[in-house]
Amino acid sequence: MPTVTTPLPDLVLYARPGCELCDETRAAIELLLGDRRARGLPLPTFIERDIDADPELHSRLFDRIPVVELGVGRLELATSVARLRRLLADILDAPVATTA
Repeated sequence: MPTVTTPLPDLVLYARPGCELCDETRAAIELLLGDRRARGLPLPTFIERDIDADPELHSRLFDRIPVVELGVGRLELATSVARLRRLLADILDAPVATTA
């Protein structure tokens, strides 16, 4: 089983109220986190950021939401369950390199 160093990076969804794509992505994330929990896999903390509450975020991300970030991984227009699952696996389940 892969070893993940702690603390895990946060899983951040950049979204805005009334965004149907954001709602779909939130539901997909909750489904994927539930699956990971059931399988005993590492779970990041899920944080949602409202881009309407931050003018800089709004300006930078408005035409790209929903945006999902996990550590160094980032998905723009993140609506695919398969792409979200891959992001979680790539960041959280990748073997950690050790130096001897």
